[in-house]
Amino acid sequence: MFNLKKFILKHFPIDQFTSLKSYSQEGEDMVIRSFFEGMKNYKGFFVDVGAHHPYRYSNTLFFYQNGWRGINIEPTPGAIRLFNIFRRKDINLNIGISDKKDKLTFYCFNEPALNGFSKEHSKEIDSASNPYHIIEEVDVETYPLADVLDKYLPAGQKIDFLTIDVEGLDLVVLKSNNWAKFKPSYVMAEDRIDFENLAESEVYNYLKEQGYQLVAKTFRTLFFKLIS
Repeated sequence: MFNLKKFILKHFPIDQFTSLKSYSQEGEDMVIRSFFEGMKNYKGFFVDVGAHHPYRYSNTLFFYQNGWRGINIEPTPGAIRLFNIFRRKDINLNIGISDKKDKLTFYCFNEPALNGFSKEHSKEIDSASNPYHIIEEVDVETYPLADVLDKYLPAGQKIDFLTIDVEGLDLVVLKSNNWAKFKPSYVMAEDRIDFENLAESEVYNYLKEQGYQLVAKTFRTLFFKLIS
């Protein structure tokens, strides 16, 4: 008897990226996936700054489910408990990233995806006409990204992609890295600027100086590839 399932599996084998369910807010994980789709059975490594949640709006869960591992950094109090439950094979850190070792005020909203260190950005969101409001302000320890990678990145480990979502302070995170030592193959950072005005983007110009080229964009996110 003809078995359709066996025929399909034999002639159209399933690779690690066959299940294409996106967990990101705007499908960012599927954009990243396209950069690696020719590398069958590849198990890479990511760094997620502002990881938010192990499932919701996650740019890295798809890769974790396909055997990748990484470092998740999320300053929201209590959030890392969920990462330790659902992302046990990752390195999960309940800290913030800034330009120096410090203790900064972290603004927590009734929508946790908006939590961040930027007072200006947070106060702008927390307006009378907006349904999102600050419900708590807490002090959180912060460290430069370079220091965190020095301490937690496994020896000799290449970073396949770095994703940053820190509500208005992406450039601060980028500048806290040691680019001479840690150069991810791809970098994702938030900036809602349009293509016609890229020259005005500090994130774009900074990463260009570090040897990166813009290769994709969603409404909120810029995608860069290391070219030098």
